[in-house]
Amino acid sequence: MRGTVEIESLRTRRRPRAHRSPATALFRRLFLLNVVVFVTGAGVLALGPATVSTPVAVGELSVLTAGLALMLAVNAVLLRGSLRPLDGLTALMERVDLLRPGERVPVRGHGDVAQLVRTFNDMLDRLEAERGASSAQALAAQEGERQRIARELHDEIGQSLTAALLGLKRTVDRSPDELREELRTVQETIRGCLDEVRQVARRLRPGVLTDLGLSSALSALAADFSQATKVPVARRTDPGLSAMTAEAELVIYRIAQESLTNIARHADASRVELELLRAGDHVELRITDNGRGVGDSVEGAGIRGMRERALLIGAHLTIGPSTRGGTEVRLIIPIETIQE
Repeated sequence: MRGTVEIESLRTRRRPRAHRSPATALFRRLFLLNVVVFVTGAGVLALGPATVSTPVAVGELSVLTAGLALMLAVNAVLLRGSLRPLDGLTALMERVDLLRPGERVPVRGHGDVAQLVRTFNDMLDRLEAERGASSAQALAAQEGERQRIARELHDEIGQSLTAALLGLKRTVDRSPDELREELRTVQETIRGCLDEVRQVARRLRPGVLTDLGLSSALSALAADFSQATKVPVARRTDPGLSAMTAEAELVIYRIAQESLTNIARHADASRVELELLRAGDHVELRITDNGRGVGDSVEGAGIRGMRERALLIGAHLTIGPSTRGGTEVRLIIPIETIQE
């Protein structure tokens, strides 16, 4: 969590990019300095006592001018080529996001600027590795806490509500007729609370994922979504999917769960599609809707949590507009990272 706070803090401190990049500014300062040096040297040569001739002949002045222009052009080309990597380095610094890993600045040459770029790339490698390790620990602790809360809901609150229902049933059977209808209303209210507690426990700890596998868990997830929102979910699962690690299945399930939750809260969609297919050397989870779309909205904690989970299994997550005008969530997982 600390890493997330630090990244958010870095984002808040960013400033809009200036019209002139630092590399361009440095290039102009060095180039102007060289202009001063070369012009001064040419002036001393032309007007000083050590000149070729006095007064300066037109032909000699032409030669000096052409030589000066050539030196300046060569100097500009060399400086521009040497400092150009700083533009890419500055651009990457401004957009770097550890939840979207892999971006690096190409290293060209062996000079000081190349060493600076190489050091920055190495720093990103270390930061991404540390972020991945800390995210794995945080998510593992989160899953453990979810399981503990789910057990307490099921074993303690669920059993207490069940006992209350049984006691109320006995009371209803012995109650006078004028109170029986009111007691039955209370009985139905408690039964509804018990059902909600069980649904919350299932969302916190998807037992069907452990017992029946990912395909059945996604089917149950889609059914719960349709029951709660009255929005149909068209599912398509590749029957030939090979067995995955428990971690990969949990990541896929949680990302699908968060995607459906976001659709229910924000999309105002009338149709949803959920697909889990194998395509070549990777497995692809795709969830699309025909709702309002993401637009220019800022990514919230839910989506950032999805990105953190994707990093745990080396997957690539994209969230953007779908062909139907809604939103498409696409998770691409390399096969070699999730096979048992």
